Amino acid sequence: MDRARRWLTEAGFSLTELIVVVGVIGIIMGASAPFFLSFLRTSALRTGAEELVTVLHQARHLAIRENRSVSVCLTIDGTRVQYRIPTCADTTVVWAGASTDAAGFIRFVNNITVTGGNAVFTYIGTAPPLAGTVTYTVTNPQDGRTLSVIVAPSGRVSIGP
Repeated sequence: MDRARRWLTEAGFSLTELIVVVGVIGIIMGASAPFFLSFLRTSALRTGAEELVTVLHQARHLAIRENRSVSVCLTIDGTRVQYRIPTCADTTVVWAGASTDAAGFIRFVNNITVTGGNAVFTYIGTAPPLAGTVTYTVTNPQDGRTLSVIVAPSGRVSIGP
């Protein structure tokens, strides 16, 4: 009985042990915060570039499905794109679907901005060879980091440095 009573009174952590553990956790969190913030910014930029790649792939598949040329047209502020048939100069035929708003715009997430030319995909999924390679620059406005998204004349879309 005496042994059981002593065990009950000695269980738990002392205040000193708790303060030391909380202090160590605080130091680790403080040291890792800059790395975590850098990771968040880098992942937001990468997500934006992958979103642009998805938009371009969707335009390519739309061109193949509709059996005609589809253009991916950037807005002036670089925060939205629109699919137009057959060229960006033609504003009469704007494609609107599940991923667009009522005016046919697709808005980029994470406040990224995109600059570059306008890609055109033909009915067989290629970009016209006369236009050459189209390069988009995806920018994270928080820190100014950029990634490139490249549309080759073959219609292949890739993310570069």
